[in-house]
Amino acid sequence: MKAVPDVNAHSVDAVSVKSDNSLEPLTTLRLGGKASTLAVVSETRELVDTVRGCGGSAEPVLILAGGSNVVIGDDGFPGTVVLLRTRGVREIARRADEVVLRVAAGEPWDGFVADVVQRGLSGVECLSGIPGSAGATPIQNVGAYGQEVAETIVAVHVYDRETDRVVEMPAAECGFAYRTSVFKHSARWVVLEVDFQLTAAAESVPIRYAELARRLGVAVGDRVPLDQARDTVLKLRAGKGMVLDRDDPDTWSVGSFFTNPVLDADAWDGLRGRVGADGAEPPSWPAGDGAVKVPAAWLIERAGFHKGYAGDGVAISTKHTLALTNRGTGTTGALLALAREIRDGVHDRFGVLLHPEPVLVNCAL
Repeated sequence: MKAVPDVNAHSVDAVSVKSDNSLEPLTTLRLGGKASTLAVVSETRELVDTVRGCGGSAEPVLILAGGSNVVIGDDGFPGTVVLLRTRGVREIARRADEVVLRVAAGEPWDGFVADVVQRGLSGVECLSGIPGSAGATPIQNVGAYGQEVAETIVAVHVYDRETDRVVEMPAAECGFAYRTSVFKHSARWVVLEVDFQLTAAAESVPIRYAELARRLGVAVGDRVPLDQARDTVLKLRAGKGMVLDRDDPDTWSVGSFFTNPVLDADAWDGLRGRVGADGAEPPSWPAGDGAVKVPAAWLIERAGFHKGYAGDGVAISTKHTLALTNRGTGTTGALLALAREIRDGVHDRFGVLLHPEPVLVNCAL
C-alpha cells in the first residue's frame, strides 16, 4: 500500500525563495509570476509593521503562507508579497472540557490538526490533510467531510489597515458562510492569530459525512477514535489527489477549483428539468432556507469533462474532477482557460453557473 504523502511537503519552509521574487515555487499550483517586492516575516509584530509600512490600505499587499488556495496571474503581483512564517500555538482558556487555543496565522494547518488530535482535542479532526496555514482557514471558512472551521473559531485577531489597529473580531462578526467570510476578497484585514475552541475527548465529533461514515464502517452520527477519524480522512484525501505530493502532478492544484452550487427553488426545478431527459435525478442535499446544494463534480462530469481532461499543460486531475492541475508545463492563463471551458460547458448544459473557490490574484476567470 502506498504511504500517504506528507501534507507539509510543499510547506513554505520546504521551498526556497528565489532571488528574482518568483511566486511559482510558493504556491501549490506551481504557477504565478513575480512579486514587485517580497518580504519574509516570522513574528506577528513584524507582520503588522511590514503591512503598515506599505502605506495603508491603498498599496497592494498579498499575504502568502502555504499558497494552497490562491491562483496568481502570470504577470505576478504588482505590490508587496508578505511571506508568512509566524508560528505558535498556546492555550488561553480552559472551561470544563472546552479548551481555547490561540494559533499564529502562519502555523501549518495540518501540523496543528495532527497535534490537537494527539492531545485528545476534538473539533477539527475531519479537516486533516488540508494544506495551507491556520490563518487562511477563517478567510475561506475551510470545510471538508462534514466540518467547517467556523464551528470551532471563537475569534480572529486581525490588523485593520483602514483604522491602523489590531482588533479582535468575534466569530459572529466574521461573516462566515459556505467557503467565505468578510476576510475573503478584502484587502482591509490581515489575519494575525485565530482562537479555536476544541473539546477534550477521546472520540471525534459525530460523523456527518456519508462517504466518511462508510469508510469508517459506522453510521452517520456515530463517533470514532480521533486518530481513526484523522487517518481515514487522510487516506480518502490522498486517494483523490488532495494531499500534496511533490512527485504527483495530480496534487499540484488548489484543491477544489469550483464550489458546489447552492440553488434556490426555481433554479433547482430548472436543473431537474434539464437533467430529466437523461432519466437521472441530480444528487443534492439541503442548504437551508429552501435552497439545495448540488455537487459541482457531478455537473462537470455530465457536461462532458472527465477526469484527466486536458488543456495546454494543465488538466483535470485523474483522481478528482474538481481539481484543476498544472502538469508541469502549464501557465495560469492556460489553467483559467480550462476553468472557463468547464464553467461555460456546465452553464450551457445545465443552466448552472459555477464559481471559483480559490482567490484569484492579478487574474480573472
